[in-house]
Amino acid sequence: MARRSTKTPPPDDFEERILDIDVVDEMQGSFLEYAYSVIYSRALPDARDGMKPVHRRIVYQMNEMGLRRDRGYVKCARVVGEVMGKLHPHGDASIYDALVRMAQPFSMRLPLVDGHGNFGSLGNDDPPAAMRYTECRMADATSLMTESIDENTVDFAPNYDGQEQEPVALPAAFPNLLVNGASGIAVGMATNMPPHNLGEVVAAARHLIKHPGADLETLMRFVPGPDLPTGGRIVGLGGVRDAYATGRGTFKIRATVTVENVTPRRKGLVVTELPFSVGPEKVISKIKDLVGAKKLQGIADVKDLTDREHGLRLVIEIKNGFVPEAVLEQLYKLTPMEESFGINNVALVDGQPLTLGLKELLEVYLDHRFTVVRRRSEFRRGRKRDRLHLVEGLLVALVDIDEVIRIIRDSENSAEARERLIERFSLSDIQTQYILDTPLRRLTRFDRIELESERDRLNAEIEELTRILDSDAELRKLVSSELAAVAKKYGTDRRTVLLESSGAAAAVPLQVEDTACRVLLSSTGLLARTADDKPLADAPKRVKHDLIVSAVAATARGEVGAVTSAGRLLRLQVIDLPQLPGTDTAPSLSGGAPVAEFLTLEADERLVCLTTLDESSPGLALGTAQGVVKRVVPDYPSHKEELEVIALKEGDRVVGAAELRTGEEDLVFITDEAHLLRFPASVVRPQGRPAGGMAGVKLGEGSRVVSFTAVDPAVDAVVFTVAGSRGTLDDSVQTTAKVTPFDQYPRKGRATGGVRCQRFLKGEDCLSFAWAGPAPARAAQRNGTPAELPDPDPRRDGSGVSLPKPVAAAAGPVG
Repeated sequence: MARRSTKTPPPDDFEERILDIDVVDEMQGSFLEYAYSVIYSRALPDARDGMKPVHRRIVYQMNEMGLRRDRGYVKCARVVGEVMGKLHPHGDASIYDALVRMAQPFSMRLPLVDGHGNFGSLGNDDPPAAMRYTECRMADATSLMTESIDENTVDFAPNYDGQEQEPVALPAAFPNLLVNGASGIAVGMATNMPPHNLGEVVAAARHLIKHPGADLETLMRFVPGPDLPTGGRIVGLGGVRDAYATGRGTFKIRATVTVENVTPRRKGLVVTELPFSVGPEKVISKIKDLVGAKKLQGIADVKDLTDREHGLRLVIEIKNGFVPEAVLEQLYKLTPMEESFGINNVALVDGQPLTLGLKELLEVYLDHRFTVVRRRSEFRRGRKRDRLHLVEGLLVALVDIDEVIRIIRDSENSAEARERLIERFSLSDIQTQYILDTPLRRLTRFDRIELESERDRLNAEIEELTRILDSDAELRKLVSSELAAVAKKYGTDRRTVLLESSGAAAAVPLQVEDTACRVLLSSTGLLARTADDKPLADAPKRVKHDLIVSAVAATARGEVGAVTSAGRLLRLQVIDLPQLPGTDTAPSLSGGAPVAEFLTLEADERLVCLTTLDESSPGLALGTAQGVVKRVVPDYPSHKEELEVIALKEGDRVVGAAELRTGEEDLVFITDEAHLLRFPASVVRPQGRPAGGMAGVKLGEGSRVVSFTAVDPAVDAVVFTVAGSRGTLDDSVQTTAKVTPFDQYPRKGRATGGVRCQRFLKGEDCLSFAWAGPAPARAAQRNGTPAELPDPDPRRDGSGVSLPKPVAAAAGPVG
């Protein structure tokens, strides 16, 4: 049987048209359309909210679905279906891949999706589960991206079929593009931006708000480099500076590795942080291939001990007879334990792909934020004016409520009542209709008081919003304060250590020039070295981690000693320490690294001071909590990594130590009973390292030493003390403090009680903190934030004054 044709015949008036088009022109036109679509609608993020269209649609649709943090999880397939059906014209795979990335804490510095289930692993060694198995909801910070989106803060555009509306950019209450980074490949261009620390980026943005003409070097004091979710170490900051200046640059990311005794007879390399986007399986596979090909020697075994409780832990056992540091150098060169990251800051600005530096990225974001806050303020003012208009109408009606009721009762219908009320009380149509819709029970004396209160409040709020809209300075101030609140709530400490050197690791120090430098220790326990031995500059405005409690001259390939509270002296390789940008900036150790990165200390042990290992120096002076003083003969055998510099009695510890420079310094004890003892260092006979010292200060029963320092009597110095209460000796309950010139305290004999240095007020019975040293004194809180000190008080035994902020550390200037 013949098959019937299903083609519809053309109408009678149909005229066939054939266009003769050159295939080259057709290919060019079609390719350009495709390229534009990929650039603008898929691959590149918008510089305002830092999102590609797919990410923006996911966040917006989750907000529309009400999937906030206080709600339950829903299946990811439901979110993907809503996004694909309403907003995204592409397949479900691309939507789910984007959603998964936003939920991965190792991919995003501030994740935007709270995932429940298997969302993959570092390096994609373990792919995520299918979207029918995983669940999600908005993360805490995601609400900041859509905050006030319903207040006419951003423009909306039709979706792919014109049936829905979607935002062209989100309000973005934090700089998402810099904080979370982005990557994408378009046609003829690509973007690759690393994540940064939220607190640092916000600090730079706020500085730019206050100082629009700030240069790049100033901004880099706040944002010294990327802060990757997986930590690690960035080696070589030259490429970072290039990227921040031009939008393009390259730097190396190195794994964080420590040398440990992994077995009783064997050492190993323990990897706790890997380069960004590198997983342990990739490293293990590469090591095994190199060992099998005999290109890598000295490795006995590789174990992946990673778990949820302890995080990443990759143990590489080293064969006996091989130097772990030398093997580590080969691993950096031959395996993904050191990777290059190429920064290419390409983003859309007003619909155009541009390559942007750090300042330009911040400026584009801030301009967007200014627009959002301005539109939000205009929207809120309009709403409040509308409400005020209704309230004023009600108040007019309440003045003569009997007449209002009579007019309504005598009218034939609501239209007549509305016209008569408008004519009688000069009301608008909106006010009149609102009066007619208001129940009589609300028109009472009590409601009149409420309405008058509401009117006054609305007038005040409208005035405040008008002040913001009429003043660019007030608008900028509001944006700055909102950014500060975001950083305070969601900011976290830096995870990535920045190392200035771009050469080899510390195991090959000969490749680094042995130049003079200084090793610095901050009050927060950060270590770093300077690029030279020039005096450190003192900035007019202090920043976090700028309080240097110990500084010692050294060379880049040399060693310094680290004295601990347990009476130990540990050798510290200077080349291992991160290098600060230069001495022409404030001596901030924000780019430093914690002591735990270089030294192994006990749980109750802390680093007291740094010292040179020069045996020609006058040596160390130490003071303990039980009032013992000791001068140590400078004898430091080079073959010992750990030395005992004082034999402590049971329960005693070192509270202070200082390297003597001339031997003519005064040693100063301050006890918790507010007694200060000052005596020359020359009266203390130097002793060998195993000795236990001699009596330094006489203590009362139950008393202890809170501070021990060495002060040069030839320089201006001060004494800073803080009073507290026994049993609550922490910086959160400090009451009063006092700063007194050092020359007010006379010298006394060693092993005496000294003189009183502060009079206690009611509720005070001890000193919780004390320090004596060169002026001017500088102080910091426990987290390294600068703290203000009271004005000097010439009375050595006077009482203190209240502190604006608690103080946990103090130090003098670093020359």
